[in-house]
Amino acid sequence: MGRRPLLLTRRTAGVASTTLALLLSTAAVGVLPAASAVSAAPAGNCVESADARVDARVKAGGAAKHEPNELTATQIKEREADLAAALRERANRRTGAVAPLVTVTIPVVVHVIQENSTRAGGNIPDSMISNQITVLNQAYSGATGGAATAFAFQLTKINRVVNPSWYPILDGSSAERSMKSALREGGKNTLNLYLGDVTPGLLGWATFPQRRLNSADGVVVLNESLPGGNETNYNQGDTATHEVGHWLNLYHTFQGGCSGSGDGVGDTPAEATPAYECPTGRDTCSAAGLDPITNFMDYTYDSCMYQFTPGQASRMLTAWNAYRAA
Repeated sequence: MGRRPLLLTRRTAGVASTTLALLLSTAAVGVLPAASAVSAAPAGNCVESADARVDARVKAGGAAKHEPNELTATQIKEREADLAAALRERANRRTGAVAPLVTVTIPVVVHVIQENSTRAGGNIPDSMISNQITVLNQAYSGATGGAATAFAFQLTKINRVVNPSWYPILDGSSAERSMKSALREGGKNTLNLYLGDVTPGLLGWATFPQRRLNSADGVVVLNESLPGGNETNYNQGDTATHEVGHWLNLYHTFQGGCSGSGDGVGDTPAEATPAYECPTGRDTCSAAGLDPITNFMDYTYDSCMYQFTPGQASRMLTAWNAYRAA
């Protein structure tokens, strides 16, 4: 399993929709001939209902400080049933869904949460944010070596907020809820990205899509995990790549371990536990295939992860049509 090349200095943020032609078909992605706007709700915090859970990325050594918000088998069953119901609802409305060969451009509103005006207090430069959008576009277009997906990202606003009561951003806290309630912008198709220092041991977390929209919807990312940040081994921007995957309905590659339906994607080999660093050749399940340590939805170093699979691309587009498409 190779490491992904560093592409930031030689690729722009554009995504070509023609690369999807060999990847996606209407049957493969579950794109429905009939669909309409169905509101998507965010996942809330860990005390809400099972299908309102968030999912996180934990850095090496961080699990002891904060366990990842893994879903139980019951919660996964509930989420999958809701996805099926949302798809049926859209089919009954008989309007257009996103076609497989169309690039979905997601507007991105970035909220930079600061304790003060210093870099240590969260005041990261605009250049890091622009580079993060480039990384997202590279990852989701397949430019880093994985499957192309339907998604591209366009930065529409940078909102800087100095508020010590929101800094650091603590997962599941009342301050996090207040912050999102005050700041979130746009509809269900708008990615709200919150940057700041975060809960110790975590690199970020995200909400899963749902059928009703509220202010908790979005992605939280450690500011120094952006390209050029100072979070060693996690500063190439792939925490955001990982968390946006959750926002688009992907589970961790190690969801469910070696048994059951795992992450719900047929072309990601089963994995018993999260992989950290870059353990080439790791194989924790008896099923075919080595552990998917280079997949964006594992926990390895940014330098180790470089791909989504065609099945993950399919799952994300299906969920987009169910929950977020206008």
